[in-house]
Amino acid sequence: MPELESSLTSSPAATEAMREALADEVCGVLEARTNGSPRIVRVEVPVPWEVDPVQWVQGQSGGEAAYWSSRTEEAPVATVGAADVVEGGERPVNFDRLHRRLASRLNQTDAPVRYYGGVRFDAAHPGEQDDVAPGWRPFGTYRFVLPRFELRAREDGTTLTCNLVLPRDAARRDVLVEAVHALAPPRRPATGGLPQPFGRTDVPDQEGWTRMIRWVLDAISNRSLDKVVLARRVALELQASLDPFFVMQHLKRATPRCFHFAVRPAKGPTFLGASPERLFRRDGERVLSEAVAGTRKRGETPAADAALRDELMQSPKERREHAFVQEAIREELETLCTAVDAPDTPSDLALARGRHLHSRLTGTLRSRTSAVDLLRALHPTPAVGGVPTDDALDVIHTREPFDRGWYAGPVGWIGADAAEFAVAIRSGLVQGDRLALFSGAGIVDGSDPEREWEEIEQKIGDFASILGLDGHAAATP
Repeated sequence: MPELESSLTSSPAATEAMREALADEVCGVLEARTNGSPRIVRVEVPVPWEVDPVQWVQGQSGGEAAYWSSRTEEAPVATVGAADVVEGGERPVNFDRLHRRLASRLNQTDAPVRYYGGVRFDAAHPGEQDDVAPGWRPFGTYRFVLPRFELRAREDGTTLTCNLVLPRDAARRDVLVEAVHALAPPRRPATGGLPQPFGRTDVPDQEGWTRMIRWVLDAISNRSLDKVVLARRVALELQASLDPFFVMQHLKRATPRCFHFAVRPAKGPTFLGASPERLFRRDGERVLSEAVAGTRKRGETPAADAALRDELMQSPKERREHAFVQEAIREELETLCTAVDAPDTPSDLALARGRHLHSRLTGTLRSRTSAVDLLRALHPTPAVGGVPTDDALDVIHTREPFDRGWYAGPVGWIGADAAEFAVAIRSGLVQGDRLALFSGAGIVDGSDPEREWEEIEQKIGDFASILGLDGHAAATP
C-alpha cells in the first residue's frame, strides 16, 4: 500500500481512543476466561485511518518485532512483542517435534492466528552451538513467534490485534493493559539518508572467492558435483547505529515485487531482506512453489534490457541451473501431492535491478500434509544449496568462511491451514552500527569466477545503493 503520513501522528485523541478500545476488549476476555483448557484468543479493533505497518513498528520501543509482506504487498503486517514462542537450538532439527509443537498451539483456536519466524539455512545438517556465529545465536535453529500485537493493512481496512494465550495470560492483566497503552504512534515516512559506511570487508575476498569456485569447478568436472551455491558476506561499518525498520522503508521503495521481511528477537539483532524467491505458499490443500534461478542485470535502455532478457532466456548455462532447481522442487512436491503442474519452459521475473528465470509449480497436497512437511521437503532447493543436496551442503560447510545463519533459510509464517515462506536471500543482519549483507551465486559447469563475483555485486546493490555505497566499490584493505 502507499506510504502515507498517518493520522495517528496528528490525532492523539484518536490514538488514545483506539488503545482504550483494545484494552477494554482485552480485559473483557481475561475476566471471562480465567481457567479451563489452553486457548489462543485474538482481540482485534479497527484502525480508522491508513497507516504503513513499517512506520508503526518503527515507532515502537525495542524488543521483539517483525515485518512481513508478500510480493504483491497483500495485507502487509508488522508485529511487536511475543505472546508465545516456539524455538529450538538443536541440529539437525527434529521436524516432527517442531510440527507437534506448532500444531498443538494452532489447534487451541479457531481464529486465523499466525506464528511468524524462520529456520537456519543448515537446520537439517548436524552441528554444534559453537558453530553458530554470535550474531545468529538469538535466532536459534528455528524460531516461530505468536506476536503479542499485530498491525495488518488490508484492502478493507487496517486492524490492530492483541493475541492472548489463556489461561496463562489471565494472571498478567495489568501488564497487558499497560503494554496496550504503551503502543506508540507510527513514525513519519522515512526521509533523508542513512548512516554512511566507512569500512567494508568481503568474506571471502575476491582471491578466496576465485579459489572456492575453482575447487567446485574441479569437483564438477570430476562428476562428484553438479552444482553448488556459494555465498559471500559483505560487512559494513557505519558512522552511526542503523534503524533496521528505517532501512526497510527504503528497501521497500527500492525493491518492488519482492518478499520483504524483518525478524528481531527480543535480545538480538535484526535480520531483514527483500527476496524475489518464494519457497512455498499453502492454502488448504493447494500448494504453490517457485523455481527462481538464472540471473541477468537490467539494461540501461529498453533495447539493452530486451537484449539481456534474450541472453538470459537463451543461455544454456542459466537454463541448466534453472532446470536443477525446478526438477528438484517437482520431485519433492510429487512425494507430498496427488498431482503437480510444472511448466515446460521458464518465464522471466523482472525486478528493479535484475531479472531471473522463473517457473511456478502447483500441486494438490495429500491429506495430513503439514506446512512443516513442506519446509522439510523443499528446503534447501538447489537455488541456495546445490546438487546433490547433501554433497553440496558439505562443500558449503567446509569451504565457506562464515556462518550463513538464517541467510538463504525459510522465513515466513505458519497458520492452521495456511502458510507462506520466502527464501531469505538478498538479506542482511543489522547490529547497531554494523550491517552484514549476504548473497550467493550458483556454480555449475561453465561458471566464471569473475562473472559470479560481479553477479553478487549486482545482487547486493539494492542494499548498497540505499546506504550510498557503490555496489562495485573495492573491498576495504
